[in-house]
Amino acid sequence: MKPVQHIKIGRGMKISELVKQMENSGVMGAGRIAKATEIMGRMFNDKDCKIFFGVAGAMVPGGMKELIIDVLKTERVAAFVTTGANLVHDLIEALGNRHYQGSADVDDKKLHKMGIDRIYNAFMKNEVYAGLEKFFKSHYEEIRHFTKINDFLWKLGSLVPAAAKDSILKVCYENKIPIFCPGIADSGIGLMMWGNIAAGKHCDLQAFADMDDIISLAWKSKKNGILYVGGGLPKNYIQQALQFSKGASYGVQLTADLPQWGGSSGAELREGISWGKMNEKGKFIDVYGDATITLPLVWAAVKDKISSSALLSPKPSLGSLMKSDRRKG
Repeated sequence: MKPVQHIKIGRGMKISELVKQMENSGVMGAGRIAKATEIMGRMFNDKDCKIFFGVAGAMVPGGMKELIIDVLKTERVAAFVTTGANLVHDLIEALGNRHYQGSADVDDKKLHKMGIDRIYNAFMKNEVYAGLEKFFKSHYEEIRHFTKINDFLWKLGSLVPAAAKDSILKVCYENKIPIFCPGIADSGIGLMMWGNIAAGKHCDLQAFADMDDIISLAWKSKKNGILYVGGGLPKNYIQQALQFSKGASYGVQLTADLPQWGGSSGAELREGISWGKMNEKGKFIDVYGDATITLPLVWAAVKDKISSSALLSPKPSLGSLMKSDRRKG
């Protein structure tokens, strides 16, 4: 047995050095953080591995947008799966609006009268939806003919104003990273599309059209890896595709949920072995805690572990893999 080494903090210590101290400790949450950086480092350095990146939760209002973009820009992500809500908040910021620091200890009736929406202690002006509605109305004829949600979202990314800072949608479009959002109707984007459909305008989007793409990616890859921020729909959408493969060889899950309630968001990654979603010889770790804390900490340490050759390797993107049979509007 290895003895537990007590964590020592030095002045000016780098995050990677702090995580190394956590590795020396090796137990409890600190040990899991260290193990997550080790597994993610291996996953991002493995050129044969296609990485599936799933993001749930209020990550854009929570200040994680630039970090998510940083992961996407490594060119190691083969498929990005997220919630409609994160894409809505990303697009809202791309159109020139912001999220604000607020307080959870507030009278929500007063916020409602003031036209402010609350996401725990992050605030957003409700008026941003007027701009979102205008955006969708002005571009509806350009986006309504797509059958695949991925193509639809790439088109939205192409329509992000040039003056806008980086957005998730824009980065996925420019780097041709397949972006899946199986719950797109469950979001402000869904409401904007519904408003136009209710006005008698036709839309060709099909809920099941993307499934062949993500399943084909899992099926054809030599090796798969997963990074989950939160769980829910993005996690399960990836997990079900992995059943058509040898299962994931690497996996890191950052979640605040617990396994004993039986939900997908808290389910341990090793549970997926029983479903054939995880390779029984794979390396997995579940890190429990607030993702707005664990994700920056883990990713900052992982960046020091990723080799320059891995960052410069060709994108293992589904965009090129499925180019021949992609149906465009």
